Amino acid sequence: MGTIDCRRAHCLPCFGAKGSAASSIDLFRNTLDPDTLGMIDRLRAIVSAANPDLVERIKWNAPSFAIGDDDRITLDVERKGGLRLVLHRGAKPRRDVGFSFDDVDGLADWPSADRGVIVWRNLAAIDQMTPALILLCRRWIQQVADGG
Repeated sequence: MGTIDCRRAHCLPCFGAKGSAASSIDLFRNTLDPDTLGMIDRLRAIVSAANPDLVERIKWNAPSFAIGDDDRITLDVERKGGLRLVLHRGAKPRRDVGFSFDDVDGLADWPSADRGVIVWRNLAAIDQMTPALILLCRRWIQQVADGG
């Protein structure tokens, strides 16, 4: 049986249920190259600034921010480089009937009414939209906090 390379970002044993959320986040961060780490930390700070009551943990092998047990914003490393932020109402898309969200600045692509995706290739691109991104995340959390 082969060994597991725990330096890889998608090493499930490292990011499983054992240990604290903080230690899982640190393990995840330790797998990233310096450029990706800078980008992920900036996005983590932006999401936290949008709502300091969010619970951060590693889920789906990536930082995810939840209201209680309900994940609402997830970050992910793109396979071809860069990062992705996903605004969502859980792992599986829910019925869109009666749900809408107004992305007033048009920052995200919306493959469904309850799933917005933004992709960045570098830190400068994140920095350029930071104020609008904080507002977008804040508005998203406010809308979905009540089970919306």
